[in-house]
Order: sequence, then structure tokens, then C-alpha cells
Amino acid sequence: MKKVEAIIRPHLLDAVRTALQEVDVIGMTISEVQGYGRQGGHTETYRGAEYQIEFVPKIKIEVIIADDIEEFAVNAVVRSAQTGKFGDGKIFIIPVEDAVRIRTEERGEAAL
Repeated sequence: MKKVEAIIRPHLLDAVRTALQEVDVIGMTISEVQGYGRQGGHTETYRGAEYQIEFVPKIKIEVIIADDIEEFAVNAVVRSAQTGKFGDGKIFIIPVEDAVRIRTEERGEAAL
């Protein structure tokens, strides 16, 4: 099993969710997060005054998937979240040793 964490632009959440559902990703966890990458934030103007935005709002999507759909899930996120501009985000793929469904005590992929 793998954990796929994707940091994406907030307005692309629905597109990414739909793309993941199309490749049979069943459940996901969504978090509103803030951060910065190479762009280091940006400057905005509000009522004539400029101010520095150091942390950019993003959405973090976490899914646990079977090994055999890893490439499909990653490609689905890239295809639906890519704009070609700085700040599109990142995808992290992490091995998962085990999972346990609390209600039934099922383990491994059966718990997904």
C-alpha cells in the first residue's frame, strides 16, 4: 500500500477529486494548509497598500491506495492539478506498512 499526499491549489480540489474517483480511489482526507515553496510567497495590494503574503493557502489531499493503482492515481492528480505555473504543488508517495479498519479489525488492503 502507498500513501499519496498531494499539495494543490484550492480551486482545483473538485477536479482532482473527480479524477481520483475515476481511477477507483475510494476515500480521501482533505486539509486546508498554508506554506511556500520556491516562490517564497508574493506581494498583494489592498486599498492602495502593499503587503507580503508569506504563506500561500493550499489544499492537502491524502489517500491510501493499493500498490497497483499508484501510477494511475499520481497521473490523475498531475493531469487535473497542473496549470504550468509556479505553485502548482507537489505529490509525495510514502510506503504504508499496514492499515486497520477500526470497526471490523480488517487489516492491510482489506481495510481500505
